Amino acid sequence: MFVSESVKARCMSPFHDRLTALRAELARRGLDGFVVPLTDEHMSEYVGAYAQRLSWLTGFGGSAGSAVVLADSAAIFTDGRYTLQVREQVSSDDWSYVPVPQESVAGWLAVHAPNGGRIGYDPWLHTRAWVADTVQALAERDATLAPVADNPIDAIWTDRPRPSDAPLAVHTNEHAGASSAEKRAAIADWLAEKRADAVVLSALDSIAWALNIRGADVARTPVALSFAVVGADGTTDLFVEPEKVDDAVRQHLGNAVRLHPKGALVDHLATLSGKRVVADPERAVAAIFDAIEAGGGTVLTLRDPVVLAKAIKNPAEVAGHRAASLRDGAALTRFLRWVEMECPKGGQTELSAAAKLLEFREQTGLLRDTSFDTISATGAHGASPHYHVTEESSASIEPGQLFLIDSGGQYLDGTTDVTRVIPIGAPTSEMRDRFTRVLKGHIAIDTAIFPDGTMGAQIDAFARRPLWEAGLDFAHGTGHGIGSFLSVHEGPQRIAAPNYPGGASLEPLRAGMMLSNEPGYYKAGEYGIRIENLVLIEPREIAGGDPDRAMLGFATLTFAPIERTLVDADLLTQAERAWLDAYHARVLELIGPELDEADREWLRAKCAPIG
Repeated sequence: MFVSESVKARCMSPFHDRLTALRAELARRGLDGFVVPLTDEHMSEYVGAYAQRLSWLTGFGGSAGSAVVLADSAAIFTDGRYTLQVREQVSSDDWSYVPVPQESVAGWLAVHAPNGGRIGYDPWLHTRAWVADTVQALAERDATLAPVADNPIDAIWTDRPRPSDAPLAVHTNEHAGASSAEKRAAIADWLAEKRADAVVLSALDSIAWALNIRGADVARTPVALSFAVVGADGTTDLFVEPEKVDDAVRQHLGNAVRLHPKGALVDHLATLSGKRVVADPERAVAAIFDAIEAGGGTVLTLRDPVVLAKAIKNPAEVAGHRAASLRDGAALTRFLRWVEMECPKGGQTELSAAAKLLEFREQTGLLRDTSFDTISATGAHGASPHYHVTEESSASIEPGQLFLIDSGGQYLDGTTDVTRVIPIGAPTSEMRDRFTRVLKGHIAIDTAIFPDGTMGAQIDAFARRPLWEAGLDFAHGTGHGIGSFLSVHEGPQRIAAPNYPGGASLEPLRAGMMLSNEPGYYKAGEYGIRIENLVLIEPREIAGGDPDRAMLGFATLTFAPIERTLVDADLLTQAERAWLDAYHARVLELIGPELDEADREWLRAKCAPIG
């Protein structure tokens, strides 16, 4: 056990009381149940403190999940990334654990909802497709899905934080690579192509990218709580609290962007009577669809046009990311040396290690924030892919363990995300075998060449084959997109199996997209392994290939040493050894000049040929 039973009991008791209070509130409202997703009114992956309803109710600290509360039972739904974490943080006395995608909230309700019952939901926290699926499922029980005017959790969460009032900031054209006017003109052209009058932008990173603004309303993600409606002429109505906008931002936005309080969105949508209005079925909540239709507008269910434009990085964004990666890689390299020198001595913990890495990044003088809460995990904690270290859970880093560090930085010119594993003392032969198989999968992705239009689902197995050959696998995607001083997880591209919990990875891969390359292996109760670099999709010329078939490949963006003592060279092919040696030669070439002499000498040894 990582957390003593007494500590666990203390942590669980307030959550039992909250569950009891919610049931009383539901009964007062005539509801037989309520669905609690982990999202906000923008369908965000990472949400502000004010929207952390699932965590407040259950104690679950992961970044994806949902729950259903009925009068006599309750269930929490998480995917394979959180199998261990949810059991550590959420009491089995009050909650049953339901795995996804094997089961869904709708499917569970079709079995467990009371006959003829009324199940409540907040239409500002669910998509219209989810509503339709759940209505259909509840029909099996002759039950109904009932929208609530206000969230019942908010009625009992007496000390609920207020939404952030952090000011907006201008993201300069130097970093953005294109002006807001140019981006809005491109959206207007897209609207003309679709014969639409306007598009509602509800995803926070879409708004930030389209208007070249950033914010600080969500921890680790530089976005501002807002909505935007872009018209066919490129003019835009931005819905954001007035106190968040200063004169510099007003001047940047110009007269073509009209400002309104955030709460005025619904009234504005009512003015679009007779208009054809685009709303993204994955990113716009059901309440937005309802408001457009109630006002007499016609909804076109199309993907937000910013999503793909944002994913394909322009030259300024690519150059910025390369610069951010080098400074971040140098900070990480200093940290890796510190771990090797200090952690075997004892006295270091997961929290102290995370703090030390933050210190190295802050020494760059350019860090704006971390890009997510650092996953600092030693020993068995590493077996939980999205483990979140707390004061209560922080474990000592001890000899004989593998220490996994997954972290990233937010810089004005780029967002980083990188994972490395360091043995504390001598690793076992099994650890080396598993690490090498993960490395082989990482190399297979990095060296993949594929036709333009290939989907991430088609190459995901490349990363898994070396593990499959040993009867092993990992329960998360292999790669996700990444923003440019924006979200560390960005769609629509990903590398994952078709049945991945986040949805099928069927988006065609295109030149200019950035992705993570992060296969892993996790042995419950013992250790976790993940090797993560970021890569850029680039065109590839293939000698003798079909001249009419465009080919693509990956260019590595992340440079930091991969622990050589964990590599079993006998498991590598000659080509894989050559890849590792060439990668380390680039690490030494690019990162070495950023280090002092002692760190550079250490790096030189770490980057020696594998032999």
